[in-house]
Amino acid sequence: MIELDALTKTFGATRAVDGLTCTVEPGVVTGFLGPNGAGKTTTMRMILGLDRPTAGTARIDGSRYRDLAHPLRTVGALLDARQVHPNRSARHHLRWIAASNRIPARRVDEVLDMVGLTPAAGTRAGALSLGMSQRLGIAAALIGDPPVLLFDEPVNGLDPEGIHWVRSLMRTLAGEGRTVFVSSHLLSEMADTADRLVVIGRGKLIASTTVGEFVGGSGGGGVVVRSPQAAALREALTAAGMTVTGDGDALLVAQATTEAVGELAARHAIVVHELRLEQASLEQAYLSSTADDVTYRSAP
Repeated sequence: MIELDALTKTFGATRAVDGLTCTVEPGVVTGFLGPNGAGKTTTMRMILGLDRPTAGTARIDGSRYRDLAHPLRTVGALLDARQVHPNRSARHHLRWIAASNRIPARRVDEVLDMVGLTPAAGTRAGALSLGMSQRLGIAAALIGDPPVLLFDEPVNGLDPEGIHWVRSLMRTLAGEGRTVFVSSHLLSEMADTADRLVVIGRGKLIASTTVGEFVGGSGGGGVVVRSPQAAALREALTAAGMTVTGDGDALLVAQATTEAVGELAARHAIVVHELRLEQASLEQAYLSSTADDVTYRSAP
C-alpha cells in the first residue's frame, strides 16, 4: 500500500502539500481528486521520489521509493506521457526502460500488445498522437508488472474506446490485488471507475473514504415526487418539517425517503404520478466539498 504521513512540500512561501496523511489500499481503485493547484501532481512526485518532502514521509509498502531495490518491479507510474525521447521508437523507448531494471526484453512486446500499440511499435515516439502517447506511458508503467501503480490523468487525449479500455484496465489491475492510485479531473470517469477517493484542496486532506460515503455525505439528492396536486403536497410536506424545492408538478424533498413521502401523500389522499430517490452525483459532492479550496476560479 501507499502510506502518506504528514507529507508536506513548500516552494518558497507556497505550501503545495500541507500535512497530508492518508493510506491508499490494495485491491481497489483509489481516485485522487482536487482543484487545479491542489497539490495532486506534487504529491505523486513525492511518492515517486522526484520531489523531496519538506516534512513528513511517503512510503510504498513500508519503504521510500529511493530505497527500493528494483523500483519498476514495485511501482509503475504515468505522470507525463510526453516525457519521452522523440526520436526513439515506441519499442526502443520501452527496451531501455526494461534494461534499466533488468526486466526481460520479451516483456516489451507483451506490454505493447496489452496497450494496443503493436502496429505502432516502430513509430517514433515524437510522432505519436496524444492518445497513443498515453498508451505508451501506460505500457511503461506496466512493464515491470508492479503491484503498485500511479496514473496522472491517464485518459487525457484518448478516444471513447480508449477511455473504456483504461477504465477496464484499472479495475482489472485492482481486481488482481494491486494498489491503483489515479488522479483525474474527469469526475464521470471516477464515478464509474473508483472505489475509494482521496480528495485534497490547497494541499490539505478533505476526504479519504469510499465513493458512496463521499457522495452520500454531501447532503445532495433527495426524493423526487411528481403530482397533479403539487401545491397541496408541498404544503403537507412542509408542515411535516421536510425541506421542499421545485416548481410545477415536480418537487424535490431533501434528505427524505420514498417511503416517508409516499405514506404522507397517501394519508392526505394526494395522487402521486412519480416517486423516486435521486442520488447526488460525484460532481455535485466534489464541487460542494472543494468550493472553498479553488485557487484558480473562473469569472461568473
